[in-house]
Order: sequence, then C-alpha cells, then structure tokens
Amino acid sequence: MALNREFSTFVEDILAGFGPVTVKSMFGGGGVYHEGLMFALIADDILYLKADATTARNYEQEGSKPFTFTSKSGKTGSMSYWQVPERLYDDVDELVDWATDAWTVAKSAQKPKRSRKS
Repeated sequence: MALNREFSTFVEDILAGFGPVTVKSMFGGGGVYHEGLMFALIADDILYLKADATTARNYEQEGSKPFTFTSKSGKTGSMSYWQVPERLYDDVDELVDWATDAWTVAKSAQKPKRSRKS
C-alpha cells in the first residue's frame, strides 16, 4: 500500500507543536523525521512512535501494539515503533509529549558516526 499523502499531511499538522517534521515515503509507508532523524513511521494510515524498554510500557498500558511486518520469507518481525493510542489524536499537547519522548529515544539509539582517519 502506498503512503496516503492526506494522512501524512495530517501527521505533519498534528505534530506541528513538536517542531517541523517531514514525512518521506519508504517501503509503502512513510518515515517521520525531525532534524533529520526518524522518530516515527506511518503504515496503513497508522502512526507509530519509536519506543525503548521504558517508554514501551506506556504504550502497553494504553493497549497499543508494536509495528509488525512480514518478510519476503514469510517470517513476522517487529520493530521498536508502537501504535499511537487513539485518544492522543484528540489531545495534541500530550501527543507532542509522546513525540518528544520518541525523538529522544531515537536520538539516544543513534550510532555514533565513525571518524575518518587521515
């Protein structure tokens, strides 16, 4: 399924309080970026935010599920992105807080860049 531009524009709008975000098409969905760092993804018109072991508990308490996919070989996998609880679409301020946490998780998970030897 291709990225729904209407939904991606909606995501950009509701996350405006977080700061400028861009959605880039990828693998039939979209990556959501802030300051060049992907902290969320869109798949089948569902927004998922990056989580770690600590923040994933918040999603579990809300009844959310992690993003899953099926590989070409038929194996099911999951990633550290969790479905945004539906209630947050009606509470943009709290959604921005969750997005901030997701961006912090993504930032801390970033691998350090290798220095080039001369």
